[in-house]
Amino acid sequence: MARRGFMKTGWISLIAAAMITVTGCGAAGEQAAGNATTEQPVQATATPSEVPAEKETRVVTDGFGEVEIPTDPKRVSALYREDYLVALGVTPIVQYYNPMWGKQDYLKLEVPLFDVTGSIEALLVAEPDLIIGAGEVDAAQYELYSKVAPTFRLPDDVLADSRKTLTLIADLLGLSDKAEQVLADYEARIVDVKAKLNAAIGDEKIVVLRMNIVDKSINIFGIHNTFVGQILYEDLGLKAPGFAEAMTESNIVLSKEVIPELDADHIILLPSNGTWEEESNAKALEEMKADPLWQTVPAFKNDHVYPVERSYWQTGAITANGMKMDDLIKLLAS
Repeated sequence: MARRGFMKTGWISLIAAAMITVTGCGAAGEQAAGNATTEQPVQATATPSEVPAEKETRVVTDGFGEVEIPTDPKRVSALYREDYLVALGVTPIVQYYNPMWGKQDYLKLEVPLFDVTGSIEALLVAEPDLIIGAGEVDAAQYELYSKVAPTFRLPDDVLADSRKTLTLIADLLGLSDKAEQVLADYEARIVDVKAKLNAAIGDEKIVVLRMNIVDKSINIFGIHNTFVGQILYEDLGLKAPGFAEAMTESNIVLSKEVIPELDADHIILLPSNGTWEEESNAKALEEMKADPLWQTVPAFKNDHVYPVERSYWQTGAITANGMKMDDLIKLLAS
């Protein structure tokens, strides 16, 4: 694909009426997926005095080809990848938000929300130097975002690996040295946590389930799930139940017939929406615990079912993985 560049010629005089529709990350899929609707043209006008000085740029290759980006971006949007910016000490200018799912609350960011199901106005107003997107950014959305600022779509082959994703984002921001330190600390933490978990539970099997609050169905996350596969089963060396280990899918709805065969000693359980403190969610959890079918599973028999906060268990990024390790130590090794 030919090189794509971006030249900002002045203040946007007419906000695009374009709308972006996405499915949200709390659904059965792992990543937010979106489709741009009909796009109205963005019109830009500027007087000579408003034209900013040209910034240094470089050409990089993203998921769609070559793109020209600033060499030293200062105002960065990384939709649903804000975790990596936080890990690098960078505050994003907006935060991903979807009304059906929410946002990554655990980051505790105090920045404007960008509703990815609504108008692109919030992104225009934020005036980013660089927009970083991932699997949810299709060609239509990419074209739309590129009208606002240079846009880099993370290649699919790095998205499943938190280390590669951090390293690539750090390179885009000119923070490779910072990434090396972050990853060194991350690796040291993994070594420590792995030893403690091995001493605490050995070869006992652990799995992550998600309760879909609307219909009470249960999703099981397999060993290839990008939220938990790398950190739990590869990095920490935890053992998965046979069913999860045999899964080729990232996650699937668990049929009732399979429940008695789920030989899990420990279950991490998250809600698809909201928190476990909400009345409807708390009631659904109690009903699940009382279900005779679930009582056939070792984790339920032995009261080894652990309700957790959903937002950091539904991402595979660096900060979130650190919080998962905190949970695992508290729940399994304290």
